[in-house]
Amino acid sequence: MAFKKYSGVYAPCDLDILQRVFDQLCRERRLALKDEEQRECLACEVIAAFDKGITDETELWKLLSKLRIAKKA
Repeated sequence: MAFKKYSGVYAPCDLDILQRVFDQLCRERRLALKDEEQRECLACEVIAAFDKGITDETELWKLLSKLRIAKKA
């Protein structure tokens, strides 16, 4: 996950949450490693939500998951 645009300090447990959510969302969206631009955008979304206070792993995933959105429709 790319962190170059952020100057915040993250604890190891925070990084673990961010990585798990990012990986899960990449699998959902079928983003391959070669989809660098899309992965970068997703990483920015995950970090931005986390920095706004959504620090619970499940809540973070629910906020950004397209599967959750598709189930509501």
